[in-house]
Parts: sequence; C-alpha cells; structure tokens
Amino acid sequence: MAAKRISDEPAYVLHRYDWSETSLILEVFTRHHGRLALVAKGVKRPSSSFRPILLPLQPLHLAFGGDAEIKTLKAAEWQGGHVMPTGDALMSGYYLNELLLNLLAREDPHPLLFDVYASVVQVIASEHGEVLESALRAFELLLLREIGLLPLLDTQTMTLLALHPTERYSLVPEGGLRQANASDRASLSGAQWTALQAVLGERVPFTSTLRACAEVAAELKLQLRSLLNYHCGVSTLRTRQMMIDLQNL
Repeated sequence: MAAKRISDEPAYVLHRYDWSETSLILEVFTRHHGRLALVAKGVKRPSSSFRPILLPLQPLHLAFGGDAEIKTLKAAEWQGGHVMPTGDALMSGYYLNELLLNLLAREDPHPLLFDVYASVVQVIASEHGEVLESALRAFELLLLREIGLLPLLDTQTMTLLALHPTERYSLVPEGGLRQANASDRASLSGAQWTALQAVLGERVPFTSTLRACAEVAAELKLQLRSLLNYHCGVSTLRTRQMMIDLQNL
C-alpha cells in the first residue's frame, strides 16, 4: 500500500536537529496532525529552496509523507505575514515552542490550540510589547486546558466548594486551586478566577482570555510558571533560564 501523503498542511517549525551533513530533522506543529517529526533531506545545501523557509515562528504550508514515525518533507511554502521576531519577542516565541515540545504528544491533533499559537505568534511579531505578557499568559492557560492539565477555575479542586468572590485563591501544582495562605507568593480573588474560567469556555477563546489576563498577568505568571515546570518535569525551562542569564549579563 502506498505511503500516505499530506499536502497543504498549516504548520510551524518548533525545533531543528542536524541529521546529516545535508539534512535536518524538524519538529513541527501542524493544525490537523499535531506535533510531528519530519526529515528535510538536502535542506542544508546552499542550493536548497527550503533553506530560507524552514524557520521557527513562520507560518508555513507543508507537504509530507511516509508511514514511519519520522515522515519525509516533500514541499514547504512560506505563507508570509510577518518577519522573524527579535530580542525578547524571539525568546518568547522559543518559550512557546519549548512548552509544546515538552507537553504535546506526537500525532495528537489540537486544531484550536494551533489557532491560539498562530494568534500569539502574530502578537509576538507585531512589536506590541504591551500585550506580550498577557498573550503569553493566555497561551499558557489555553495550552493547559487543551491537554487536560488545568483544573476548573471556579471551584476549589480538592473540596469542590465554590469560590467566594472576595477571598483569595492560589493555583498550585499538586493541589490545584485552593484557598491562599501566607506562604503563597501569588493569588487571585475568587471573582478573578471565575472570570477566567468563563472566557476559557468560549468557542473562540483567545481574544477574551487575552483581555482577562491583562488585569492579572503578574499574579498569574508565578502560578502558571510553577504549574508548567511541574508538568514539564523541570525546575526551570531552558528558555526561561536563558532569559535570566541574558538579563544578568
């Protein structure tokens, strides 16, 4: 039976590995097929038409085929729209990619999450730095919800009690959402958590979640960072440590 070929598939390159003197292994995030590994043969040759296209944070349409775990790249087309981000924006994009590489299983489609990722990449490339933190928090929330690692945000996880609007609650890795105590570095009010839960349930949630995160981005950052590190099995993600090191320099 002939190997299945997929054409015109929306995708982003998450990471690239050397495969040989002339070829690369690509980790890509596709809309309809999830995270995949592709071999791009001959792409490192100066004459390759793929060479200037297969870059992270660029919207692509790919064609690929094969029955093995690592498929073979057949074609790639850049979809335009923005140039490569730089500086803090570039590091933020690499941070998104690291989260997807750590948390998404291979060949597990998440079309809604793909659309959210594409929206955040547009924010990153737009040089609107004032909304970057809110966009990252929105992505983190929607990623955790999409893969089933985010508890309900309008209920205390362990007791299933409803949240009181004016009391403070913290999201912690092993206990979910619980009443805040003196040792918690960050917390939100019950009303704020409930508002986040409401926007996460919308059919197209990114814009509403972005707006909701704008008011609580700093408090969310600490809590989501701990939760993401816990599920990634690390104390600090590589991109986060790199940003710390660059700031220290």
